[in-house]
Amino acid sequence: MNWKSIAFDWNQVRTFLVTAEEGSLSAAARALGMAQPTVSRQVTTLEEELGVTLFERGRRATTLTKAGLELLDHVRAMGDAANRVSLAASGQSQQIDGVVRITASELLSIYVLPGILGSLREQAPMIKVEIVASNEVRSLTRREADIAIRHVQPTEPDLIAKRVREIEGGLHASSDYLDRFGRPSSIEELEKADFIGLEAAEHYVQGMVRLGLSLKPADFKVVVNSSAMMLELIKQGFGVGLMARDIAALSPNVERVLPELDCGKVPVWLITHRELHTSRRIRLVYDLLSDALANGRVDTALGASTIRLSNGKTRRALKSQ
Repeated sequence: MNWKSIAFDWNQVRTFLVTAEEGSLSAAARALGMAQPTVSRQVTTLEEELGVTLFERGRRATTLTKAGLELLDHVRAMGDAANRVSLAASGQSQQIDGVVRITASELLSIYVLPGILGSLREQAPMIKVEIVASNEVRSLTRREADIAIRHVQPTEPDLIAKRVREIEGGLHASSDYLDRFGRPSSIEELEKADFIGLEAAEHYVQGMVRLGLSLKPADFKVVVNSSAMMLELIKQGFGVGLMARDIAALSPNVERVLPELDCGKVPVWLITHRELHTSRRIRLVYDLLSDALANGRVDTALGASTIRLSNGKTRRALKSQ
């Protein structure tokens, strides 16, 4: 290999990659924890060393030039390789301390994880847990999280995925709303209700149609992009919404609507890095999550969420609001 032909700095290449992925110098600066002038200077230096213009700089965004687009695929491969080196080194750590970042949906983060993390604190008090409560699919291969709880199976070959359980859905509304509207006994009666939509109403309509409901986007009086907000609107009597049965059951004023309707089940996947799977701290957290999610259940006794672990221990997770 001609080592002298490598005439650039990896830090500059990384800055170029992050800027291309984030779409602007300011966003790249936030992602890297750097000042924007530093990011701009590193990109400019890389352009000078390579003798090409990589970005067209606008006021609000940066656009890749043809040369930048050609370089991007090579740089992504370098970034993936650098991540694998970092992951492999981290995977050799055998200490039961350090940071473990978990990403999960809003509802699982709010209503399920607290009880599991209580057991983790007892077993490994030196582990610091960072929770990213988001419905976005975050990349484990790029170190945005160490462990992910998702509803879709990953396709990346370097990840380990385990299907730990299924969550059953159902239509729900508050008792106050049903007292006013009436408790539907048929699809025809239910179609006259107010509905709460999640994300784009058109997508939500498709799900309702599969249940046999003939609904239009106009029938959704409120549309939200947050599952937690959906549950709160259900509780406050805004209408009928589709929600996980175990989660909805935590609220005593929320009722199942037409329980005979089959609203389907959503799988829950527990995912981690292949390299980090050998790390004791990641292994400990992964196994605890796997055990609690696979063998536990959300119990509504005494108005609380209780995770029942396979070893017979229970832990009160979160009181109903």
